[in-house]
Amino acid sequence: MTPFDRRDLLRLAAVGAAGSLTAACSDRTATPAAAGSTAPVSSAAPASSAGAAPAGSTTAAAAPGASAAPSLAAGLPFEIRSGPGTGDAVALTFHGQGDPAIARALLAEAARADARITVMAVGTWLDQQPEMARLVLDGGHELGNHTEHHLPISTMSADHAYAEIAACGARLKQLTGSIGRWFRPSQAQDCTATVAAQARRAGYAHCLSYDLDSLDYTDPGATAVTRTVLDAVRPGSVVSLHFGHSGTVAALPAILDGLHRRGLRAVTTSELLS
Repeated sequence: MTPFDRRDLLRLAAVGAAGSLTAACSDRTATPAAAGSTAPVSSAAPASSAGAAPAGSTTAAAAPGASAAPSLAAGLPFEIRSGPGTGDAVALTFHGQGDPAIARALLAEAARADARITVMAVGTWLDQQPEMARLVLDGGHELGNHTEHHLPISTMSADHAYAEIAACGARLKQLTGSIGRWFRPSQAQDCTATVAAQARRAGYAHCLSYDLDSLDYTDPGATAVTRTVLDAVRPGSVVSLHFGHSGTVAALPAILDGLHRRGLRAVTTSELLS
């Protein structure tokens, strides 16, 4: 398997300008599943052969200063697109790949606003930037699995899909002590039946989708990204965003300030669903 295309490695000096041409995480050819339409979580799935921990385990075992993830509410479906609409919380979820300087800038903006985020990390990115795992967790955020190479997982055989999920899970476990609670398919918004089965096989109890796509991977500019998010966000939203794009760095302060003005808080996915 070849590493993911590195065209999205942007320089931080380009903040505010359209830059990378990375492939979109959202595969518009995939057939979306209705929110909550998948079966409720069954008993714990078997751990992967890579030594995966149970999916609900703490995600911060090897990261000093990181706190244990809260317990999830009972009865959650396997595939999750959004959280409860009755509170004041939203989850900003980021595809974890790209220039580490841009990732650091995004984490700094989150810290400025006392916001918490979920980073769905690509395994090869963690291979190249292992220090990012600790930076994410030490900031009070959480890490999830976005496959090893960020290839189109919906087109893969079952064994190939499992290998992609398990390899990233093994890297997460090596760096943090856990495979992480969340899995998100690469280049697809939803888990197919095949991918869902392999995610369970690798130890994941949930596929984390989203209900609001920021479209930041198209590099439309910070103003457009901000407007896309703030025009559609609501309590319980799970928002898809990306590291590796300078326009996202430029947009994040306005997004977080806009959430604050509306009485909304940016929290980890685990907190949203606890």
